[in-house]
Amino acid sequence: MVNSHAKCIGDDVSRKLRERADFLLSREKGTAYKDPGGRITVALVYPNTYHVGMSNLGFQGIYGLLNNMKDIVCERAFLPDDKDIHEYARSNTELFTLESKRALSRFDIIAFSVSFENDYPNIARMFELSKIPLRSRERKPHHPLVIMGGASAFFNPEPVSDFFDICFIGEADEMLPEFIELYKSSADRSDILKKSAAIDGLYLPQFYSVSYENDGKISGRQRSDNAPATIKKRYLKDISLSKVRTSIITTETEFSGMYLMEAMRGCPWNCRFCVAGKIYNPPRKKELKAIKNEIQAAIATTKRIGLIGPSLSDYPHIKDVLNIPGVDFSITSLRASTKSAELADLMKGHKSVSIAPEAGTERLRKVINKRITEEDILYTSELLFAAGIETLRLYFMVGLPTETGEDIEGIIDLVNKIRTVSAKRYITLSISTFVPKPFTPFQWHPMENPAVIKERFGIIKKGLSHVKGIKVFHDVPKYAYMQGLFSMGDRRISEVIEEMTKTTDWMKAAETAGIDKDFYIFRKKEFSEILPWDFIDMGVSKDKLWDEYQDALSLK
Repeated sequence: MVNSHAKCIGDDVSRKLRERADFLLSREKGTAYKDPGGRITVALVYPNTYHVGMSNLGFQGIYGLLNNMKDIVCERAFLPDDKDIHEYARSNTELFTLESKRALSRFDIIAFSVSFENDYPNIARMFELSKIPLRSRERKPHHPLVIMGGASAFFNPEPVSDFFDICFIGEADEMLPEFIELYKSSADRSDILKKSAAIDGLYLPQFYSVSYENDGKISGRQRSDNAPATIKKRYLKDISLSKVRTSIITTETEFSGMYLMEAMRGCPWNCRFCVAGKIYNPPRKKELKAIKNEIQAAIATTKRIGLIGPSLSDYPHIKDVLNIPGVDFSITSLRASTKSAELADLMKGHKSVSIAPEAGTERLRKVINKRITEEDILYTSELLFAAGIETLRLYFMVGLPTETGEDIEGIIDLVNKIRTVSAKRYITLSISTFVPKPFTPFQWHPMENPAVIKERFGIIKKGLSHVKGIKVFHDVPKYAYMQGLFSMGDRRISEVIEEMTKTTDWMKAAETAGIDKDFYIFRKKEFSEILPWDFIDMGVSKDKLWDEYQDALSLK
């Protein structure tokens, strides 16, 4: 089913915006340019800026996957920078793709790749810039089919579900080819939706309605058109077969001129705060032969290779890979462990490496199931510094369940001990606010009071202010609480997101929309209540998660 509108190339594009797009394209290697005639056209959209979106391996991988299909044309669109948004408004230009400068409204499919909840307001802004109705029920047959994939679609699409026709619950390299075949064989939108509802992993929000109790909790979900009661997550069993890889090399990203390569998917460590560890399980490792073949293809364009994986020290072939000659490898984060320390000598010449203790005391690390000891952290730090690392980045969280002032002092003590390992090197702390996530044991837990978070940030900064060579950075708490609202939210939160097209103040938007933010962020949930994401089968039972949660709380 090909939309006749997709064949038209729009001329009504601001010259400034066209020049900006052409500049970005001129810095790229690997861009796909295809004649749209007779092909299905897909606008692949990342709801953040070009700089952020092009640093995302999943987004890059889908671009290549679709363009490798001969009857598909896939082009990219991003959230414009602030100055460009003003130019869109001034010139009355519709949001367009980079490659052909064609308006999104003229594509057959608009596919959003959504990795982070705090990008949800950007989705609404991009619909507004595209002059396409935000809610799927308001769109007409001539509008593009709008679909959503990415990590945020996996674990809780409900806050944005009213905006999408189809949400992909699972890994796109497993599901997308099947969906494209379905699309090609369908007569019209109604036929596409009916067939999609029968495919495992495809969630069609319009086939469901949600009812609520007087206290705001969910009382039930009703379904129509024989839609399944449960949506089962799909995943690729052998990632050596995955075609998700860097498609375009550009200097205009966070990883300038670097080819990003996946070595592992899923994590064996089961930290209780980590949603990625749940949604990408079971852990899968790419075969060494597949990695070597991909490296050989990549170095024709760039010698800079970034290895991606949640726990690369657990990748069985990591030493073999790092010993491949003629490649400048980058590993941004390591687990504090003996295995990681052994990799230090293979990483000489790298200026910065990150490890994530997450908490300052053994007790709190046990609560979150972060199975590393203080000895692991100090030993790994020592060997990394000895290998010539100039800056050691340490990731911590504040506001974790059962956290006390003693745990905050523990962060200061631990960093001071690391400082004694090497007086000449630099240490950078990145501290984030704990946000509960679906499908983790902490999905029932409230966030900490904002005043407490700010106080604890202050204690850490003051406690380390006199130590040379240490910098402390922390997130902005108000954005962490916005993330909490979107992470824990149900369909009613779409009203807040829509309101944020008029204001950047999410708390003001929630108030205007009549949403009680405290209900979602600061309320401890009960095991018996229906959670917004309970209809997704992630492969882990709610009973098991609850038992883990109770085990964690017992370690006070």
